[in-house]
Amino acid sequence: MQRTKVAILGAGFITDIHMESYHRFVPEAAVVAVYARNAGKAKAFAEKHHIPQWFDDIDAIIQHSGCDVVDICLPNYLHATATLKAAAAGKHIIIEKPLAITIEEADAMIAACKKAGVKLMYAEELCFAPKYERVRQMVKEGGIGDIYLLKQSEKHSGPHTDWFYDINLSGGGVLMDMGCHAMGWFRWMLNNAKVTSVYASMSTVLHGGRTKGEDNSVVILEFENGVTAVAENSWAKHGGMDDKSEVHGTGGVVYADLFMGNAAISYSKSGYGYAMEKADTTIGWSFTVFEEVFNQGYPHELKHFIECVQQNKEPLVTGEDGRAVLEILYAAYASAGAGKKITLPFTPVVAKPIDLWLGAAKD
Repeated sequence: MQRTKVAILGAGFITDIHMESYHRFVPEAAVVAVYARNAGKAKAFAEKHHIPQWFDDIDAIIQHSGCDVVDICLPNYLHATATLKAAAAGKHIIIEKPLAITIEEADAMIAACKKAGVKLMYAEELCFAPKYERVRQMVKEGGIGDIYLLKQSEKHSGPHTDWFYDINLSGGGVLMDMGCHAMGWFRWMLNNAKVTSVYASMSTVLHGGRTKGEDNSVVILEFENGVTAVAENSWAKHGGMDDKSEVHGTGGVVYADLFMGNAAISYSKSGYGYAMEKADTTIGWSFTVFEEVFNQGYPHELKHFIECVQQNKEPLVTGEDGRAVLEILYAAYASAGAGKKITLPFTPVVAKPIDLWLGAAKD
């Protein structure tokens, strides 16, 4: 089997997750090199994961590692530069969320990849998480009728790395860190329906001594198809990680918790199933089981992208999807700052999204 060669940029928490995913679930790929800005970290990471090459020069790893794919797991403010360098070298790119800090960066990244003829995948793992995907399949099977409300929440007591708290490096607080997952998943569930308006409330309730960014946010989206979506995100929630979703329809409801159990709890008036003659067994309350593999979808998205590279297919989640999420985040920060609903399209020119909230507070 011809293995696709991957160079991974970064040596932090999310890079560890990507490496575990490659080792356990993606035999079609071989990680041949790692880059970190600190040479000691790059060397240690390479030794830990048995990666043959390590670099502390980003141009060198892209140009001389022999890679086919660049997997970007760097802090937000480095996403655009790394993408432009990789595209210029003719490398396919998968990039962690958010796509970039600004919409201008996102547009430049998308354009560069198109010009170079390389694939750009926005790594939104909730579009691949097995439990959430089982929920989406249930919706497609007609199990809950027409969707009218979506909810997604991700909460914990704060990020694991200091740069997240620096708004100049991250572009914002918990919304940029975790809210982007909800926005991407809402669009995925609704076949990329357009968002027409965004209303948001945000505050800094726990980490005021460490950051100017928000550590708690609630965002309400209205879609052109009449669906309302609510995203709740927090760095101020104690007691461990929560990652939950709800899908409310005219014929049922589904509750899915990524970290509790191996089923999504669902109620269906009519039943659902691949073979509809068996649908009567799923009428009422049931426990919709998902495949018991890595919960959050990281290995699935990586395996998918390697397949796209090998078979010349378009990724399911693209740079354009990442840009659309970024525009929603812009609107959410602006809404929290102005205290009113923001309609889309909405593309103001700002240095970073959170300025739309912090700047309004100073006015």
